[in-house]
Amino acid sequence: MTKVADIENKEVEPSSFKLIFALAIAGLLSGIILVATYLYTDPLIIANREKAIQRAIFQVLPDCSNYETLIFKDGKLIKKEEGSQQQDKDSPLIYAGYGDENEFVGFAIPGSEPGFQDLISVIYGYDVNSEIIMGFEVLESKETPGLGDKIFKDADFQTNFNQLSVKPQIVTVKKGEKTQENQVEAITGATISSKAVVKLLNNSVEFWDKAIEEYLVDNNLKNTLGSND
Repeated sequence: MTKVADIENKEVEPSSFKLIFALAIAGLLSGIILVATYLYTDPLIIANREKAIQRAIFQVLPDCSNYETLIFKDGKLIKKEEGSQQQDKDSPLIYAGYGDENEFVGFAIPGSEPGFQDLISVIYGYDVNSEIIMGFEVLESKETPGLGDKIFKDADFQTNFNQLSVKPQIVTVKKGEKTQENQVEAITGATISSKAVVKLLNNSVEFWDKAIEEYLVDNNLKNTLGSND
């Protein structure tokens, strides 16, 4: 009986080792495939996102024909240099737009805010002189289909952001009750998403206000505002 048991143990041990080895190899290969897929697709995702932002800049700044990318560093806006250490992905970016004759036309400002389902990411055009939002586009949203997704599908909601005053702060009102230039008519059945957009815009304007003012003065753009009217 002892010899039989020894033979059985010898047969079990290599079988267990082979199973563990096979699982380890499978796990290693899966990890390599996942890393390789990420390394391949991540630059494509970033490139597509940048293209979407570039297109959106010209949408939210109607008179814009070219722009400069600005990065927020140490409380100041500075020009983002290609290939430099300023390309810190954790630093906020905005875009200074210029017209056909290189006149300053406003800023395109990205921002995000939690909505009902997930983060809502947008970009809006800001006329500093008039303190109005002159264009608005949703870059990414996973809000409820048929309700929250109307923030980018509902034409009536989109019209809220044509010449929307940001001072005093933007407020939401019920549909059909807008009487002031700083009011946004909320989407019926999607109040949370509507208010998230308004909160995003208010927070963004407040965050950028001082840095934008200093940038205009430092770059002699303050006196050019409104010169193309």
